[in-house]
Amino acid sequence: MEIQQVEGSLVCTQRVPGLHHVNLRVLRDARGKRVVATDPVGASPGNWVFVVSGSAARYAMGDARILTDLTVGGIIDHWEPDT
Repeated sequence: MEIQQVEGSLVCTQRVPGLHHVNLRVLRDARGKRVVATDPVGASPGNWVFVVSGSAARYAMGDARILTDLTVGGIIDHWEPDT
């Protein structure tokens, strides 16, 4: 698992069938690298979140048929990032 910050939502109306209508978020890691994750918890821009990757990401979605390798596992209530 890694800690990342939500930059915003990703709107994508044309998708492969395995992504259904799940929410997508653009996340940024501490080095500034952007990634896209599925989001079953409703994270908002600015939230710090932890992510689940690999095959566990599919189970974290609550439906292992969802095609993802990165899922927001939870919104962090309190954390002080290194500055």
